Amino acid sequence: MIAVSASDDTIRTAELVKIQSAVNMLPVFADYQDERTKRMAQIVFDLFDQEDGLDALFGLIRNNLPERLFETAYALACDVAAADGSLADTELRLLEEIRYELDIDRLHAAAIERGARARHLT
Repeated sequence: MIAVSASDDTIRTAELVKIQSAVNMLPVFADYQDERTKRMAQIVFDLFDQEDGLDALFGLIRNNLPERLFETAYALACDVAAADGSLADTELRLLEEIRYELDIDRLHAAAIERGARARHLT
């Protein structure tokens, strides 16, 4: 979620609210500590400053996220991307990379993307 928000070099309030809301409300984050979000954000920012940082980020995700949560992670990333009502090209490219790296089926990805779009229409 943090990587998608930071991908266009502008972290918007709507995106931060979406991330915080997900962490506070979703069962998948039931045991997640608030200070961990700050640590994760710093890791993402540090990796984005490195030449191969995106590859390292996906390595961390694959090594630490159970495969059963890959679609959940993609859905949350889509929600963050859609939260501010617009999708920058960098966000779209990162979502595409997430789909590839997490091996999200194209049909499932389309359904997830459509749901995120529907939830964030104004």
